Amino acid sequence: MRSEPLFCSFESRRSEEMCSLLERQGARAIAAPSMREVPIENNPQALTAIQQIIAGRFPIVILMTGVGTEALFEVARSHDLFDRLHTALSQVFLAIRGPKPAAVLGKVGLRYSLKAPEPNTWRELLQALDTDGPGLAGKDVAVQEYGLPNQRLYSALQDRGAQVVPVPVYRWAFPEDPEPLYAALRTIAAGEVDGMLFTSANQVSNVLQAAVQLGLERQIREAVDRGMVIASIGPTCTEALVDQGFPVHAEASPPKMGQLARSAVDFWRQQNSTAVENPSA
Repeated sequence: MRSEPLFCSFESRRSEEMCSLLERQGARAIAAPSMREVPIENNPQALTAIQQIIAGRFPIVILMTGVGTEALFEVARSHDLFDRLHTALSQVFLAIRGPKPAAVLGKVGLRYSLKAPEPNTWRELLQALDTDGPGLAGKDVAVQEYGLPNQRLYSALQDRGAQVVPVPVYRWAFPEDPEPLYAALRTIAAGEVDGMLFTSANQVSNVLQAAVQLGLERQIREAVDRGMVIASIGPTCTEALVDQGFPVHAEASPPKMGQLARSAVDFWRQQNSTAVENPSA
């Protein structure tokens, strides 16, 4: 068995750090940045939602991410609406998914009404709303999107009687230079990689889209079937992988990059140790 497995990380903003963490665990690493955050320029949907928040349409506003919350504020500033939005948000029931939007709110002196407990997925957010929220039936709810629409959350809110208005403020695009991603996918398809690490749910869709563009999806799925490890940063990312038909062999707990690297390499070693001890298995 190889003593130094080769893992591919699809992390973008902190790609060097992720590779360094893998190397500390005794693995080799390929950096394959898979996406970049692109604000929606001249965002009419976000602007309309801001105007409606200011007008008092939404008694409940849900903020899903820190980046999205900052982008929402930037749209408001670009139209000289930030002060009015700030006042309006201070008067509504403000629910957030985790610590990152909380930090953004803190910078501008706003306080949230409810925060989802760890691991900070939409499921914990929904449960917290059920337990400690003001009630959803008959209410208009604005939801700041975080890249891809979360149809499960929207459906669950609608099942509780809410009228959901998504507020898209940024999208995920491919890296400006996709060649490192393409090269990594070719290496994976050739069966030369021992594991893949995903640090967000949106990476899953981008990686699959790139694989389809290259005509490599079948080969990559076959590599997974032959025993390549798939590791996820946490429940939301795991859910996206499972939705696409991939097994998840290791999930970071807590959802941190260091734990992700450790759990992925540990799983690979356990599996390969078992294979050596039981060659007929």
